[in-house]
Amino acid sequence: MSNTVDRDQIVRDVAEVLSMRAEQLGDDADLGDEGLDSVRLMTLVERWRGAGADADFAELAEEPTINAWVQVLCP
Repeated sequence: MSNTVDRDQIVRDVAEVLSMRAEQLGDDADLGDEGLDSVRLMTLVERWRGAGADADFAELAEEPTINAWVQVLCP
């Protein structure tokens, strides 16, 4: 299965689980400060794994920003 996760998908998915608009998310904002908790992160990890990404919970939790996640998840 090929990875279908890109930056736009990451932003849309994060905004959805945080009940925010995508344009409210800063690329370097700490998503924990925006309300991301471990349950929401696990939801995202499972979603992105289902889309073919090699998403690792611990790695994403280490640096919870859009920019960091794009580096990890996007080919």
